[in-house]
Amino acid sequence: MRNNAPFKYDIVGSFLRPNYLKKARKEYANGKITSKELNEIENEAITDLITKQKAAELLVITDGEFRRSSWHLDFMWAFNGIGHEKTKDGIPFHGEPALIDDTFLIGKVSVDSHPFVEHFKFVKQFEDKFTVARQTIPAPAQFLFQLITPDNLESTKAIYPNEEELIHDIADGYKKVIQDLYAAGCKNIQFDDCTWGVCVDPNACVIFGTDEEGLQHIIEKLIRINNLTIEDKPEDLVINTHICRGNFHSTWACQGGYERVAKDLFADENVNAFYLEFDDERSGDFEPLKYLSGDKKVVLGLVTTKSAKLEKKEDIIRRIHEAEKYVPLERLCLSPQCGFASTEEGNILTEEEQWAKLNLVREVAKEVWK
Repeated sequence: MRNNAPFKYDIVGSFLRPNYLKKARKEYANGKITSKELNEIENEAITDLITKQKAAELLVITDGEFRRSSWHLDFMWAFNGIGHEKTKDGIPFHGEPALIDDTFLIGKVSVDSHPFVEHFKFVKQFEDKFTVARQTIPAPAQFLFQLITPDNLESTKAIYPNEEELIHDIADGYKKVIQDLYAAGCKNIQFDDCTWGVCVDPNACVIFGTDEEGLQHIIEKLIRINNLTIEDKPEDLVINTHICRGNFHSTWACQGGYERVAKDLFADENVNAFYLEFDDERSGDFEPLKYLSGDKKVVLGLVTTKSAKLEKKEDIIRRIHEAEKYVPLERLCLSPQCGFASTEEGNILTEEEQWAKLNLVREVAKEVWK
């Protein structure tokens, strides 16, 4: 087998939290158990999850993001200069708001010892000759996006009048985290990035508070900060990216095909592979994949995590071959369109249904790629 991702059947990273873990995290937040007690429960849940991932013949193992409240904000909160507080309004999703903490700048951005490095070390011990331990983190562009949204822009400018300084401070912080992860034995990092979902949405200019020309500058800036972060990465460290349109409690935040960003993003972002949502009409068709440069790979997210309904194998196979019109089959892979629990709440399906989805991904991949 190849020794690093993307694999022909792959995952995005987050899994449904067991109820006992949700209960423990709530008890810790309310001061009923200690951090040591919570850590022991998290360790138990992650160990069980990794056993199940291996039983499902997955070639990637993760901690399911079990130690986080959300896929991105916990990572940001560990940086110096980042503050957060309980939200009053949340982030608007289709059908309900995501009530995750408001997160904003309170000082210069830097990082000391990031807790995610210790989180990775726990997963690394379970790695074997059949599996790669993956660390998922929000993309640098996502970090920057959080601080330059209209709600945060004024307070960010008060601390960083020169946005270039902010971009370089974020990139330098990421470089340290990446170096520390690599020193801990990490050879596979996944950037999770919702900024592109925003950029392709029909309301993108309204969300960013700009016009089409300004949006183009933002697109170029987001690619630049991602590339700046990984420009010095070790040669044997694989960095891929997952692009999302929002994944909270089986709802979504943005819609739109990849056309608006494809020429820039697929050609210019220096990652090894793109994990792309293609589970419903919100994602558009496969034609934008023609802009993929070099030997970059695409992991087709054709199996949805937002619904318990199991897709038909023949439909997935047909769509893979449709994508093959634009990218050679050997550079295509298959995965769910997103994680199963981007936040603690998780999507609306059972653990049994979650594993059935992954079993389908594996079965299809083995049939298509022999």
